[in-house]
Amino acid sequence: MARIIAIANQKGGVGKTTTAINLSACLAEKRKKVLTIDIDPQGNTSSGLGIEKNKLTNTIYQMIIGECSLEECRIHTAIENLDILPSNVNLAGAEIELIGIEGREFILKKHIERIRDEYDFIIIDCPPSLNTLTVNAMTTADTVLVPIQCEFYALEGLTQLLHTINLVKQRLNPKLEMEGVVFTMYDARTNLSLQVVENVKSNLRQNIYKTIIPRNVRLAEAPSHGLPINIYDSKSAGADGYRQLAIEVIEKEEADEYEKNEVHELRYR
Repeated sequence: MARIIAIANQKGGVGKTTTAINLSACLAEKRKKVLTIDIDPQGNTSSGLGIEKNKLTNTIYQMIIGECSLEECRIHTAIENLDILPSNVNLAGAEIELIGIEGREFILKKHIERIRDEYDFIIIDCPPSLNTLTVNAMTTADTVLVPIQCEFYALEGLTQLLHTINLVKQRLNPKLEMEGVVFTMYDARTNLSLQVVENVKSNLRQNIYKTIIPRNVRLAEAPSHGLPINIYDSKSAGADGYRQLAIEVIEKEEADEYEKNEVHELRYR
């Protein structure tokens, strides 16, 4: 059964979509079966994985409002082991379409539960705002991964995001947990990046991944070619960073699974 990770941060420009694209691709490279869900109306994850989003007949928008099935929406990407539920600007209308719909916070979850066993990981790229689409992602997810840019205002808005995660956990998805925080756009040449990392570590009581994603020109170029960094420039610092993050995510999943099995065995001895 897949581990479902929502990648969220209400602050834009922090590497959220870059992380969704490249973590998905690097997990797939490790022979994990991956489904990426693009629930951001900008559709940048879709185009970043080589999908011509504006030529699509069926996207996650049509799936959410009941005009197509998940199977009609799902696309097998050119990357082995990686599928996607794509989006485009039409998804912006979902917020209005879902007004008054009973159980609107669980629409995505109902679709995903049916195919969850087909994958090892499901990665959801959320919009840079706290709206109905983000709530749908969080009711579907097991955990939330938060990318934080190494800049002066790194913690801005994070308190509100953590509050939202806790609200969803209390009222809609009791199993939701923080996957952790990953630092992005790290520039080793500046003291500021180091200061931000130390500041967040000392103030944030959350799991913080050891992997730090560097600021990298090749990483910024890759989406315009519709390729993840591990294919666009396999030997770049950005590719190394996301491969390391994928390894950490896999190891965390294996550790959590081992812990669950230990608890289960103790309970029934």
